[in-house]
Amino acid sequence: MVALRNRNLKLFTIALAVFAITIMSFLLNYTQNSGLVLWNPERYFRFSEPFIRFIMSVRRPCSCESCVSETDNSIWFDERFNLTFPPLMTKQNSMVSESTYKWWMRLQGEKKPMEINKAIEEMFTLIPGHNNLQDHSPDRCRTCAVVGNSGNLKGSEYGQEIDSHNLVFRMNHAPTAKFEKDVGNKTTHHFVYPESMRDLQDDVSMVLIPFKTLDLQWIVSALTTGTINFTYAPVPQKIKVSKDKILVYHPEFMKYVYDRWLLHHGRYPSTGILSVIFALHVCDQVDLYGFGADSKGNWHHYWENNRSAGAFRQTGVHNGDFEAEIIGNLTSVNKIKVHRGR
Repeated sequence: MVALRNRNLKLFTIALAVFAITIMSFLLNYTQNSGLVLWNPERYFRFSEPFIRFIMSVRRPCSCESCVSETDNSIWFDERFNLTFPPLMTKQNSMVSESTYKWWMRLQGEKKPMEINKAIEEMFTLIPGHNNLQDHSPDRCRTCAVVGNSGNLKGSEYGQEIDSHNLVFRMNHAPTAKFEKDVGNKTTHHFVYPESMRDLQDDVSMVLIPFKTLDLQWIVSALTTGTINFTYAPVPQKIKVSKDKILVYHPEFMKYVYDRWLLHHGRYPSTGILSVIFALHVCDQVDLYGFGADSKGNWHHYWENNRSAGAFRQTGVHNGDFEAEIIGNLTSVNKIKVHRGR
């Protein structure tokens, strides 16, 4: 009887905390300014984060031997990780703060952007705008493989191991055909921006990483008229992807990665580090494949023959060394496991 009473008290406390977060976020964080809906994430997350940490302390967040979202094991990790940030933009959380909007609009220097709320509204008339990935449960052990594009995958024979994960994340141009033995053939989510888009199978979710309002407009165009064929580079006029499988990386989450994890190193995060931090928020165990140089120190893509020392490491906008340091730190505090390949 006492055990049942204690369990009910914990459940009541959790429900009360969630209710308080919802009410306070509504009262504190939404304003109107010149027709643009603005959100204040700093106030919201400062208020809600202690409650989330309390809930996590009441019950284990997953059934794995160790869970990524467990805190209090590393001060470095706890200072950066905030589970309350939504990784994906949905119809319910599509608002963008003024500070994030200004930062985001500088990333690729868009000169005459469409009004962002209008672009978002038009986009969500065509794609579902839901998020079923942040469904943490103490009864769940979701394993994820984040597959980078490094040449160290050549000859690794990781394919079967990669495909054994519940979710497999790939990015940009990464092919699997003819490389299945080393990289696998399973893909559940493919992270792209318009300029790196490739055709996807019907059962693969496309995760669009938008760097400007035009990227949101491109989704609408690529699913309908096909009128947009150039941003700062050529982009596909039409795309082969199920519209019900299109997800959109939240600009607020992108800035969270830049602020909390990158500490403003580089101009903006790479697709690789955005995928890794995304995985920390939606997975219970995270394995990385295809990150870093090969065993001889060469940087190249696994589908390329060239093995030059800097084929894709220095892009001018990302800080590869600092991002590698983040991955190293996550490994040292047992939040991810990195498979080094060959």
